[in-house]
Amino acid sequence: MGGGWDRRRVLAGLSAASAAALTRVPWAWAADGIETHGLSIFGDLKYGPDFKAFDYVNPAAPKGGRLVTVPSQWAYNQNPSTFNTLNTLILKGDAPVGMERTFASLMTRALDEPDAVYGYVARSAAVRDGGATFVFRLRPEARFHDGTPITAEDVAFSLTTLKEKGHPSVSLTLRDMRAVEVEAADTVVVRFAPTRSRGLPLIVATLPILSKAWYATRDFEQTTTEAALGSGPYRVGRFEAGRYIEYERVADWWGRDLPVAAGHNNFDIVRYEMFRERTAAFEAFKAGLYFLREEFTSLVWATQYDFPALADGKVVRFELEDRSPSGAQGWYLNMRRPKFADRRVREALGLVFDFEWTNKNVFFGSYKRISSFFVNTEFEAAGLPSAEELALLEPFRGKVPDEVFGEPWTAPVTDGTGRDRTLLRQAAKLLAEAGWTARDGTLRNAKSESLTVEFLDSDTSFQRVTGPYLENLKRIGVDASVRVVDPSQYQKRVDEFDFDVITRRSSFPPTPDEDIRQAWHSESVDRKGSRNIGGIRDEAVDALILKALGAETRAELTVACRALDRVLRAGRYWIPQWHKASHWIAMWDLYDRPSVKPRYARGIETTWWVNRDKAETLGKGL
Repeated sequence: MGGGWDRRRVLAGLSAASAAALTRVPWAWAADGIETHGLSIFGDLKYGPDFKAFDYVNPAAPKGGRLVTVPSQWAYNQNPSTFNTLNTLILKGDAPVGMERTFASLMTRALDEPDAVYGYVARSAAVRDGGATFVFRLRPEARFHDGTPITAEDVAFSLTTLKEKGHPSVSLTLRDMRAVEVEAADTVVVRFAPTRSRGLPLIVATLPILSKAWYATRDFEQTTTEAALGSGPYRVGRFEAGRYIEYERVADWWGRDLPVAAGHNNFDIVRYEMFRERTAAFEAFKAGLYFLREEFTSLVWATQYDFPALADGKVVRFELEDRSPSGAQGWYLNMRRPKFADRRVREALGLVFDFEWTNKNVFFGSYKRISSFFVNTEFEAAGLPSAEELALLEPFRGKVPDEVFGEPWTAPVTDGTGRDRTLLRQAAKLLAEAGWTARDGTLRNAKSESLTVEFLDSDTSFQRVTGPYLENLKRIGVDASVRVVDPSQYQKRVDEFDFDVITRRSSFPPTPDEDIRQAWHSESVDRKGSRNIGGIRDEAVDALILKALGAETRAELTVACRALDRVLRAGRYWIPQWHKASHWIAMWDLYDRPSVKPRYARGIETTWWVNRDKAETLGKGL
């Protein structure tokens, strides 16, 4: 299936006029209660009610073989390096990547549209009460893996349980889901608060559906190595905690003939290998212990792909274009700690990082510096604020830095020497203004406390980047250090905000919605496991987030996000790093892929397939 928690299509009995109208389904039709095969935030749907497959798949792709890879993306409590539980829907424990493949959901995303979802377990959706109520009608053929039908009771149980007990990134999102009601065995009604964001119903529609009967004898909130009863295209197969996990394709899966499933789920086995260190993972790939990897280390990509299997053509490497939002990657400062509360301190720490030197000497010129929280999107602020942006920003004049009303802040460009003296002096001046003075080479405050900054990590590979940065911090008197802990401890400390600084890439969907509230709104500051890593608590940020979430058109959303971007950048809440608009992929040459890549995803696990002839030649993949 597509990304996220998966989904499906159609609607019978519509007149020709109604069917044509379904390619645009605004919430204004709510009073009519018209049923539709798909939903989107602003009503735009690319695929009509009779579509057969998404454009980015090969409907005739052969089934079979194995995809053996290492994790590249994860969510909730998933850990790419290890796992000790199969319960991925709570905060407790470390779950393996890929558990979402075992669940089905009411609807599923189209990965070539910004936010559209199409019917999966739900055969149709209808909007009532001006968008306050959504009605989903279920497919009679939808089944859990034990053969029991998926009913409205299961959907109601799932959504209620996830709101009350689920991982904070889910439960916090569902705050404005008021009620879930069973109207009939195949009909569930979801009611929302007037303050809900426009995208919340779509999020609800793509959450996993759980079996109410299965959980009647089990505690949802406990870690466990028993896989929950699922209904998705895969089930958990063999695994060894902390080393690997396999997902087996369900041969008689109820949804295999749905249009949203066409060309998906082509591998019999999807297996994730897990390694504590990137070096060990790379050596295992070279040895053919797994067959595909996305490379994230520029040094490795530029200098270490010179092993015999590559020279012989057994391994190939290439770049996949990435047209999705690049995300806000950077060092996030934990402002829950008083030493980072002063904006001048945060700015000073950022001035010391020499990106130009790092990009040339460490990254081989592979990256571009970022300054925005909305890189590679139309939501990135540029130039002077428009009249529409100013209308949103004016109420906060005097409460936000004056620069918000001018050109947006951009990261400084260094002289590339690795120790730009001008920027080091500026940083020292800012720290002095914030009350940190040098004594015997160490910055101290009025209480004689030294300014310590610890970078927390779970891997040593990033130290070639942080090492030179730390040396510059020490030059201005900061007691800077790196602490590397095991992956489980790292995740626990991040969930509990027990760190000074961490590296994080905060990714957002093409249409910003609840994700930005989780990432930056003050209500999530003290919620363990929340995405508000830095602890941003800002009145203007909160207000602009709500403006964005309440936007009636994409144009309004764009204005609100650009204004929000200006305020976030002015707050110096992070030390921005870099991005590139492509994926580096290396693989043993035994996989094929569709001619079209989905715009907003890689599509590897979901739409690629084994080339049997190549696999037989290499003796792999079958």
